[in-house]
Amino acid sequence: MNSVAQTNKQAVRLGVLISGGGTTLTNILEYINQGRLNAKVAVTISSRSTVAGVEKAKKAGLNVKIIRKKDYPDIDDFSKRIEEEFVAANVDLVVQGGWLCLWKIPPRYENRVMNIHPALLPSFGGKGMWGHHVHEAVLAAGCKLSGCTVHFCTNEYDKGPIIVQRACEVKDDDTPDTLAARVFEQECIAYPQAIKLFAEGRIIVQDNNVKIKS
Repeated sequence: MNSVAQTNKQAVRLGVLISGGGTTLTNILEYINQGRLNAKVAVTISSRSTVAGVEKAKKAGLNVKIIRKKDYPDIDDFSKRIEEEFVAANVDLVVQGGWLCLWKIPPRYENRVMNIHPALLPSFGGKGMWGHHVHEAVLAAGCKLSGCTVHFCTNEYDKGPIIVQRACEVKDDDTPDTLAARVFEQECIAYPQAIKLFAEGRIIVQDNNVKIKS
């Protein structure tokens, strides 16, 4: 059994990984600023230097680092650099928010890296399944429900223990854009909920399954 907990009342220190517009980061900051989430963004790492998320993070006064995969000879050096920043910022929990790069999660962050996927895993996951690719696949399959999944990351795509799932209807006249908007409404609820469970020490991981303590 592997218990994942943040047992004190201090704000959980987050490291946020972004590659794009920073909408997930903005949502988390709103929850923090409204007093609905006992957390602090200790560092934000972007895999791209010119995306809107970097400007949003800087405007919010966050500690922002640019770590681009192409600047490192291999995935090991790239992953080590990311880990160094998290350790330096004393990060308790890593939150992937629209992060599009594979990195090797080190043992010290096992069950301490969360991701959100815009479908109900284990369906519509895996390499290449992100953003509109997911919504297009859901519509092509004729699904009546979609939603989002917050899970702990492993070094396999979308395979980690599921923490929170929220569902939404797939409508007959949906496009990838309209479905994405409805799914994102659920993402804005699910991710803070999962972070809050971690901060409260209520998550237990056992045999690749998450149990929530009452």
